[in-house]
Amino acid sequence: MTVVTPKFGMGASVLRVEDRAFITGAGRYTDDIVPEGLLHGYVLRSPTAKAAFNITTVEAAKSAPGVHLVLTGADLAHLGDLKSGVMQPQPDGTRAPTRDIPILCRDRVNYVGDAVAFVVADSRALAQDAAELIEIDYDSENAAGATATALDPETPLVWPELGSNRAFSYHMGDKAKSDAAFAKAAKVTRIDFVNNRLVCNYMEPRSAIGEWKADENRFVLTTGSQGVHSMQYILANLFGIEKSQLRVITPDVGGGFGPKSFVYREHALVLEAAKRLGRPVKWAGDRTEHFLTDAQGRDNVVTAEMAMDKDGRFLGLRVNLLANIGAYISQYGPFIPYVGITMSTGVYDIEALNVSVTGLYTNTCPVDAYRGAGRPEAAFLLEKLVSVCANEMGLSSDEIRRRNFIRPEQMPYRTATGRLYDTGEFEGHMNAAIERAGWKTFPKRLDQSKANGKVRGIGMATYIEACAFPGSEPAFVELNRDGTVTLKIGTQTNGQGHATAYAQFISEKLNLDIDKIHVRQGDTDELKAGGGTGGSRSIPLGGVSAARAGEDLAEKIKRIAADELEASAGDIELSDGVARIVGTDRAIDFSAIAKAAKKPDDLKGFGEFLQDECTYPNGTHICEVEIDPETGATEIVGYTIVDDFGVTVNPILLAGQVHGGVVQGIGQALTENTVYGEDGQLLTASFMDYAVPRADDVPSFHFETRNVPSTTNALGIKGAGEAGTIGSTPAALNAVADALYRAYGIGHIEMPATPARIWATIQESIG
Repeated sequence: MTVVTPKFGMGASVLRVEDRAFITGAGRYTDDIVPEGLLHGYVLRSPTAKAAFNITTVEAAKSAPGVHLVLTGADLAHLGDLKSGVMQPQPDGTRAPTRDIPILCRDRVNYVGDAVAFVVADSRALAQDAAELIEIDYDSENAAGATATALDPETPLVWPELGSNRAFSYHMGDKAKSDAAFAKAAKVTRIDFVNNRLVCNYMEPRSAIGEWKADENRFVLTTGSQGVHSMQYILANLFGIEKSQLRVITPDVGGGFGPKSFVYREHALVLEAAKRLGRPVKWAGDRTEHFLTDAQGRDNVVTAEMAMDKDGRFLGLRVNLLANIGAYISQYGPFIPYVGITMSTGVYDIEALNVSVTGLYTNTCPVDAYRGAGRPEAAFLLEKLVSVCANEMGLSSDEIRRRNFIRPEQMPYRTATGRLYDTGEFEGHMNAAIERAGWKTFPKRLDQSKANGKVRGIGMATYIEACAFPGSEPAFVELNRDGTVTLKIGTQTNGQGHATAYAQFISEKLNLDIDKIHVRQGDTDELKAGGGTGGSRSIPLGGVSAARAGEDLAEKIKRIAADELEASAGDIELSDGVARIVGTDRAIDFSAIAKAAKKPDDLKGFGEFLQDECTYPNGTHICEVEIDPETGATEIVGYTIVDDFGVTVNPILLAGQVHGGVVQGIGQALTENTVYGEDGQLLTASFMDYAVPRADDVPSFHFETRNVPSTTNALGIKGAGEAGTIGSTPAALNAVADALYRAYGIGHIEMPATPARIWATIQESIG
């Protein structure tokens, strides 16, 4: 049977309809918007990581040229703090207390960049000049800057009243069962490593515009986000107002990756200032502020052990994880390590598990969700450990995995953490990746590298993740009088191509040209609720809802057309914006149908898919590297990806998502590292010191899918937005480790495996 891919429907490689605006300079980002009478805000930030402070005077700042307002913490007593509601239960059943984020600090600062004052002036430059006139006495103290030593007795306490830098404790698994597995093990492999802290560095730094509409008795906030409705909810609670008294608008967004999901202080500050002044107020952050204050990612210190029998089969896993959460509890911060450890056993049949997590306060920027949000940390831990297990057992990387994979006939499979995998053929995609990567001919390339004075390695990672978490994302479509169709949905594009992907679902149901389908997101006035974008949920949940909304509208269009053409609705077909009686030339176009409708609701379609279990995308990444031992420089000479995303909606968009995620994962493995000094100063606060991967750091990728449809999703789709970061970091690091192990017997190197670190590690090994 031949499957015909529709021109614009699911499975079609449709080019992004939104790109014309972006490449011609017609994109409209928050900082492009200039309301009449606009004023500009500047946040004065702490230069020290830990201190009591006292603002002695703001009078000089208030009287500086162009200044309209100066706010300090004392001026915001009527506002609450930014709180997190996702603290998970500890082993004793309690939830740890939180330390919330004040809009402006009142008498203490807790990290470099903590917000102290807000100045509003005719321009950002004037506001910044005035901020320098604010007189502040800081009584600096020693800071807690490092994850590994946060619990040491001599480490200063971030919050002395807590008596410890411990923020929370989680546990998952069965300790007694795990101990029994380790007691009977023929071999136990242990690793210790750091999962380095990252700054996400989206192209568009954050910005926000606050307005007060006195005639409407409500605020308007315009800002780049990953979902307007959660922002509306949080800020309305913060100000003690009804949701209807705050409209949130998100225009074009230049990247999100998690950190643009959150409500930040500046959102509240521009709203407060706008109301006080009766004029719009904009805050636009620069790259330095992004490094200092936008929620950061990862930052774990981990010990992990695997118990194996004599054949290398996994009997049990033990993990002790320290998770740095920064100076305050960020919006989803406590949930990130929790969701990560639910994926502890990955693609392997491991029945005994004992995982302990300790969240830690430090005098650093808060840590929260960054692309993958806990799942990359879990996959890196496990895939690094499995590769070391292979070395210690004398098995190849593929063979030890083959012996321990969950088999297809075991599906659905309940993991030791309670996750329920519905489908997965892990050996199948590993075998495909091995073939595409030339795994078996690697020794020939290794010999050639040796002849050229280089060392070479090949690394593998087989991953699974949980995403598209249970829930729904309703979709609303409407036929317009000009014959076009508008979809409204509560997710938020950050560059993924939603305008194209969602339109494909509608196009397939209406048989309508994709250019005639308009996707609307990012305005709480247009849609009363929405879940936003995060956790790779938009297409698995929103796409199914869009398809159902398209079906609903198609039936209504057919009924109207049937009345107008005096036919049965069952005899009507839709094609290219026309409803036609099948087999005849009698037809009516969509514009005429819209005008013929008797009621507005006759032109509206609705769809909602409620998913009660996650989807579980999985795959194999294979990375091959060549290293110059004289310099430590690493070149990725091959990269192969075979993924299972259930069903592919748009191959081009999917490849773009995977490629971008892989580059971010390679960045963590080889180049990126956020470094704080002992005094809490951020030492990597610009692109001069923080190395995001460049074009010449990454190769061309071989990417293909070997899909097994999901049974938890109505269309078989598994989320794909974060998967690239989850498979790539362990694959890249394992490749470097393999090269060093083959050439020098080096068993461990930390991330990022920079040239300097690799060179020093080689020198140490050869004496």
